[in-house]
Amino acid sequence: MALIKSISGIRGTIGGKPGEGFSPLDIVKFTSAFATWIANNSTNKRIKIVIGRDARISGEMVNNLVIGTLQGMGVDIVDIGLSTTPTVEIAVPEEKADGGIILTASHNPKQWNALKLLNEKGEFISEKDGAEVLQIADNEAYLYADVNSLGKVTKNDTYFKVHIDKILGLPYVDVAAIKAAKFKVVIDCVNSTGGIVLPQLLKALGVDNVVKLYCDPTGEFPHNPEPLAENLRDISKLVKKEKAHLGIVVDPDVDRLALVCEDGEMFGEEYTLVACADYVLKNSGDKGFNTVSNLSSTRALRDITEKRGGSYSASAVGEVNVVKLMKEANAVIGGEGNGGVILPELHYGRDALVGIALFLSHLAKYGKTTSMLRSSYPDYNISKNKIELTPEINIDSILEGIKEKYKKQPVNTVDGIKIEFEKDWVHLRKSNTEPIIRIYSESELKATADNLAKKIMMDIREFIKQQQIAV
Repeated sequence: MALIKSISGIRGTIGGKPGEGFSPLDIVKFTSAFATWIANNSTNKRIKIVIGRDARISGEMVNNLVIGTLQGMGVDIVDIGLSTTPTVEIAVPEEKADGGIILTASHNPKQWNALKLLNEKGEFISEKDGAEVLQIADNEAYLYADVNSLGKVTKNDTYFKVHIDKILGLPYVDVAAIKAAKFKVVIDCVNSTGGIVLPQLLKALGVDNVVKLYCDPTGEFPHNPEPLAENLRDISKLVKKEKAHLGIVVDPDVDRLALVCEDGEMFGEEYTLVACADYVLKNSGDKGFNTVSNLSSTRALRDITEKRGGSYSASAVGEVNVVKLMKEANAVIGGEGNGGVILPELHYGRDALVGIALFLSHLAKYGKTTSMLRSSYPDYNISKNKIELTPEINIDSILEGIKEKYKKQPVNTVDGIKIEFEKDWVHLRKSNTEPIIRIYSESELKATADNLAKKIMMDIREFIKQQQIAV
């Protein structure tokens, strides 16, 4: 069993003892704490919170507990039902609500669920705000309403249409071009809510030939739901079999987008944002050319940004950090290398639906194959590794040693340590929950990226030996 309490929400595996898994008591506890935090920071006499969920098996149970708890706190609820993370993010300001809760564990397997917490803007709450919520929960500093002040529930199932209409209204989205391209696409929605909304979006965009794979929202994920190449063999085969122009894959809450080329090869999760950003930068006009991604994302975004005369900035890992820096940098587009596209003109949140609309517009105007579009971008390869350590090892001391050893190179310490070697880089981050150092490296050649990671891992092991000798 697992229960992970972080700044952006609470996630865990269903079942087990309270405090050890994502149990009903834990769901009530943290929902109560969030409602209390909202009330403490709002001037409204009556609090309103929007909730929506993905299709995972535990969703109905968690939904009922959250609604009942919020009612008990005297909070009014707008329940938008089966939804997506970006759709809930859009619904919060549309409803003029005080906050939102998304019931999803994103790309985690079916035994997981979570409470993702949004502020009144429909954005993930900050690190400071998250810490306050956790403190309220630890202190059980919440008070339930009397019988005359219980919250009321309103159901609203129109927000997929609202979301799609907003996407269609964006200046970048060219429905006529998409329709004229007569695309045939295969979609894999991992049996979650993408199976409901993707067909609606594609129809609205003028894509009439859609082959559905795993689009029944049962929550029975047919493969690991994280949209990585090793989990997407079925759609890869189907794209080739159907002679489709491309494949489209989303995770259970539809905030990550992966693409499959017409030859069955992966477009690359890192390059979802690169392609969408390239298209937006070509058409941004006087809105500017600045972009943001996190420190572990591909250099290709920096390359295409600087080619347009824009400025690229890198944030600490985490959507809330990307959004914060996007606002500071006045970025026209940003996101993360896991297939997360953030377009501020729509909202400040990763959104696979807007990513689909941008990519199809881009591909339609490009006029060539998906694989040819992919080959038009700088080609980098990321190697992802980790070292598991014993609890007694001083990880901070090891990272400081690495920083000192490579002090002649450009070093970024915003989030762990990122060291640049001309166009190559390596990023080291320690886990907040376990004794692990994650090592991401990138180079134009996969072998070079792997070797760079191996070199840093050898350095880490040498520093570990020095620590052990010192003891």
